[in-house]
Amino acid sequence: MFDRDITFSMRLIMLLALVGLMPVAGIAAGNESGNNFRQVKKELVKVYANDRTTFYGGCRYDASGHVDAHSCGYSARKNEKRGNKIEWEHIVPAWALGHALQCWQNKVCTNSHGKAYKGRKCCGDSNATFRAMESDMHNLVPAIGELNGDRSNFRYGMISGEARNYGAVDFEVDFKQKVAEPSPHIRGDIARTYFYMELMYGLNIGKKQKRLLAVWNREDPVDARELERNRKIMAVQGNSNPFVTSFTADADAVINPPE
Repeated sequence: MFDRDITFSMRLIMLLALVGLMPVAGIAAGNESGNNFRQVKKELVKVYANDRTTFYGGCRYDASGHVDAHSCGYSARKNEKRGNKIEWEHIVPAWALGHALQCWQNKVCTNSHGKAYKGRKCCGDSNATFRAMESDMHNLVPAIGELNGDRSNFRYGMISGEARNYGAVDFEVDFKQKVAEPSPHIRGDIARTYFYMELMYGLNIGKKQKRLLAVWNREDPVDARELERNRKIMAVQGNSNPFVTSFTADADAVINPPE
């Protein structure tokens, strides 16, 4: 990214090592599996084989990805067909990872028919760094298809009121403000994923957003399920999320950006 971001990332890495949140060896090694997004989705099916519940709402789904709406009280807001199956949701949206790249902005790719194209597909086809980010399993979770679509590339945040547009599923979307509010018990998971993506790939998180994520990290600590997921992903991808493996609420002092 930019020199300032690199400087902060290096400072963060050093601080993490100093306070024992990350081993010095192998620092800041993100997804080096070489798998693309299509391949990773198959691996994720295996990771979640013994815990088939959606990230938003905890709805059960079967081996074919069909959602059991009765298990969580889910009802479709608008798109019932898409709500019947899970999709693999990027906690940090693919747009946030790639929209500033040339392959996303300009038609630098050409298909077999000679037609030029750009955007996510072009970046996935031509940019190794984007491909690693897009297919990083630490940033992917099973979500009801409709919720994945409604969240789009919106940021996470707090929304006034508790409108239940998806039945009993605790998930709100403000389409006007482009904000999605997750349930309290997964907010820490989201925060630690954002911090991971920042550390590994230089993701730029605004100060206001980072302050909110630091609160979520503290209020929703790592649980056994998150640790097990991290362990399984490490076995496949080769790296762990250090904000999960060495969680401490005091990490706020390290996570918060310097003034």
